[in-house]
Amino acid sequence: MRSLLALVAACAVLCCAPSAVAQPVGQFPFALTREGQMLGAVEGEVASFKGLAYAAPPVGALRWRPPQPTTESSEMRTAYNYAAPCLQPSLQDSSEDCLTLNVFRPFGVDGPLPVMVFIHGGAFVSGTASDPLFDGARLAQAGLIVVTVNYRLGALGWLAQPALSDSGGNYGLMDQIAALHWVHDNIAAFGGDPDNVTLFGRDAGATSIALLMLSAQSRDLFQKAILQSVPGRTRLRSVQEAQAVGRQFAAALGGEADLRAAEPRRLLAAEKQLLEKSSRSFVPIMDGRLATEDIALGFAAGHQSRIPLIIGSNDDETGFDNESDLEEELASSGIAGDELRKLYPDLARPSDLAARFYTDKVFSEPARLLARLHVASGAPAFRYRFVYVPEARRADPEGGRGRELQFIFGAEGVPGAGILSRRDRAVASRMRAYWINFARSGDPNGPDLPRWDAAGGDRLLLITNDRIASDDDPLAERLDRLAGEGRK
Repeated sequence: MRSLLALVAACAVLCCAPSAVAQPVGQFPFALTREGQMLGAVEGEVASFKGLAYAAPPVGALRWRPPQPTTESSEMRTAYNYAAPCLQPSLQDSSEDCLTLNVFRPFGVDGPLPVMVFIHGGAFVSGTASDPLFDGARLAQAGLIVVTVNYRLGALGWLAQPALSDSGGNYGLMDQIAALHWVHDNIAAFGGDPDNVTLFGRDAGATSIALLMLSAQSRDLFQKAILQSVPGRTRLRSVQEAQAVGRQFAAALGGEADLRAAEPRRLLAAEKQLLEKSSRSFVPIMDGRLATEDIALGFAAGHQSRIPLIIGSNDDETGFDNESDLEEELASSGIAGDELRKLYPDLARPSDLAARFYTDKVFSEPARLLARLHVASGAPAFRYRFVYVPEARRADPEGGRGRELQFIFGAEGVPGAGILSRRDRAVASRMRAYWINFARSGDPNGPDLPRWDAAGGDRLLLITNDRIASDDDPLAERLDRLAGEGRK
């Protein structure tokens, strides 16, 4: 009965209210945007609005062009279901028409509330905001607005091709900026505070956020950032390198005269062909506009937004899908097996040596570097390392990549997230509380939480199987040696 009354009341209010303005949103699951009057779904204490378009479909003549505004409308629309993921080889139901986002907010609570915007990972070629792991309900229950964003992937997101009139690439980054503009312009209608926005994401999502911190086009669109497992020393491709890949892509399509007319299945086939040669065929480009410098160099120069930052990584960043990256990192390092064994004297198996080196070289040491550089710029930073292994997985703890996501989102019993034990849930609750406190105020600390010292020297928060506590980094000496290798 309550749902029916809410719907009737919502319809009455919507018929006479202007669009894209703040409303007393707590009572009803609706929001007014320039795209229309959105009616959401309510489950328990959370209202969700799924599949909201933040830009026009990038299809036909808009393929490989900057995102364009949506059509203004006064129609009422339901927002009950996720939209299609962006086109990618691994998902059959993916689509080019994918520039959508999802909003979760506490039901029955008025704003303005802090906003958390999540940018998913997937090496820039896979992933989706509709992954059940990224359900924002648990975070929203704490009194936050949570937004999860789709952006163009693979060749459609990062192609630089001289045959195109706009061959700069970085369309995925343009999409993310367009989504942030949408949040700034519309989130008040959902009860959110457009001046208290925190970006968070891991891997490719974290890389994107670091680039957004360095980009003048997005600087005023968010006030805090959380970089989970960012490969901070990764070098961006030059335009020349990207255009060489673009020419290979066009050749794989068979010399199609009009790339914007090629069928999606042919695009995916050509993309897959190039990805088999190099997993980094489609990644962000140093285009001189959105991305002008590598992340580490930009932070060293103090060019990033000087905003509160959480940054860290997992104790194990390996997984079944990054074996080629691991081998490539080992091959490019020039470090012999004897040197590796000196760095990791407690590890005997070559596979364990390689995995630990990869984690430290690509994630642990760069996270420390960026934290130090951010603090040196005069901005606050909090560093962490997530070592905790769910109790059910401790007999076989390998493959820790992305393990912290379940603890932050609180998802259970969905693909990529098993059932947590009572102890696991207690750790997850604390992790989530740190992220929530940070989104509210820029400081993760709060009542009933172990103190998290700001990054200074080698201080970080260690989340282990035994405890959660700030401490000096036990890997400091090893990371010093790896940092020395990185400067050579």
